[in-house]
Amino acid sequence: MRVTVSRKAHFNAAHRLYRKDWTMEQNDLVFGKCNNPNFHGHNYELIVSVTGEIDPETGYVIDVKIISDLVKSLVEDAFDHKNLNLDVPEFQDLNPTAENIAVVIWNKLRPHIAIDKDLEIVLYETPRNFVTYKGE
Repeated sequence: MRVTVSRKAHFNAAHRLYRKDWTMEQNDLVFGKCNNPNFHGHNYELIVSVTGEIDPETGYVIDVKIISDLVKSLVEDAFDHKNLNLDVPEFQDLNPTAENIAVVIWNKLRPHIAIDKDLEIVLYETPRNFVTYKGE
């Protein structure tokens, strides 16, 4: 019997969507107002889910406190109130789209989750725009 346990989190961050190897015109055409050279920000909502078998001794798939502590130390402390382009090493050469942010978060968390459990990241950039990454 596989069950999914989820933890919600929140962080605020600024970013700019652009490619250094493109002209300003090409960046504007593809990324529009998200290419603002002065950056723009989002109030990100994050849902981290771990799926696995229930441990018969504890009744847990995973202790939610473990997820909470990992998200705090590896995501919130690293991203909250930061400029993703300038302050977060993972985005020095990676465009900080919602898709790429979700993958980076998954990669940061995956080594800390037992291999027999599945990890899923849902990242809301706005209340209506969100991405999901399951490591596939």
